[in-house]
Amino acid sequence: MPELRKDIVTGRWVIISTERSKRPDDFRPTEMAEIKKESLTFCPFCPGNEVKTPPEVFSVRESHSAPDQPGWKIRVVPNKFPALQPGPPPPKKSRGVYQWMEGVGVHEVIIETPDHNQEMAELPVDHLAEIIRVYRSRTIAIEEQYHHQYVQIFKNKGKEAGASLSHPHSQIIATPIVPKRIKEEIYGAERLYRNHFRECAFCRMLKEELTSSERLIYQNERFVVLAPFASRFPFEMAILPLEHSAFFREITDEDSLHLAKALKQALSRLKSQLIDPAFNLVLHHAPNPQVSDKAWPGIYSYYHWHLELLPILTKVAGFELGTGFYINPVPPEVAADYLRKDEQVKS
Repeated sequence: MPELRKDIVTGRWVIISTERSKRPDDFRPTEMAEIKKESLTFCPFCPGNEVKTPPEVFSVRESHSAPDQPGWKIRVVPNKFPALQPGPPPPKKSRGVYQWMEGVGVHEVIIETPDHNQEMAELPVDHLAEIIRVYRSRTIAIEEQYHHQYVQIFKNKGKEAGASLSHPHSQIIATPIVPKRIKEEIYGAERLYRNHFRECAFCRMLKEELTSSERLIYQNERFVVLAPFASRFPFEMAILPLEHSAFFREITDEDSLHLAKALKQALSRLKSQLIDPAFNLVLHHAPNPQVSDKAWPGIYSYYHWHLELLPILTKVAGFELGTGFYINPVPPEVAADYLRKDEQVKS
């Protein structure tokens, strides 16, 4: 019998469709497809091609190397084709029932490694931790300007996930408004905190998940990887800090290392168990503190930052688009059990 499951924070319902359920192995290719590598005659993100990108705004590089030259380990540059353009705070405009504003914001690319073929799952934990620290540094720097209300960090891996270049990279887009999906999480968490739990709903969820272990995939001293109870997609994973925290920008260097270990576990299991599918990785955290303090007093107490890892294994179609429901053919308990099998992931 299919189940309707509710995400307690957002109120979003999903259908766990056991009637059309697939075995986890059904998502593995029946045979190893030939890996098609793009021509390496030119890649703007590879060392030696720094002049082909806008000037870097941040980098982790060898001490003797110069900006916009080889010798970097991680490089951050403005997106050459940005979704939003830098500028002063944009005023809201209206005409009749419609509102709009100029597309002011930040759009940056984090080039994760000089190696064109070394995916995030294959990076050493120390390098992954350095990428996480770059995420933190750029978030703090961008949030210094009040009108950058929300900093969205995300990674698209694979053409099906929206990546236009295969060289490993992440992106940052800072917007002059707080996105609707983030507001849904904040309002849901606040409501549960004030009216029901008197504690962070994410922390309450973590207690139950750790007690049952049904959907637990990996855990270390500081972070946990689990299959969400109301997973929208097959093999969806969430990575959460065990210690309550609303703002990703407050992550310590030591916590960055533990997060890197958890992220490597999640990505490596996805790659080995499902033969390297395309995925989206997104960070959800509290908005710019200058905004949060005014709009959501007490957000420190009830919101909890987290990462969402979303493999691209099914397609969103008419029903999902028309209703907002997602149909997931793999129960998260089955997905977690399958991903737990790969216990030999190396750091």
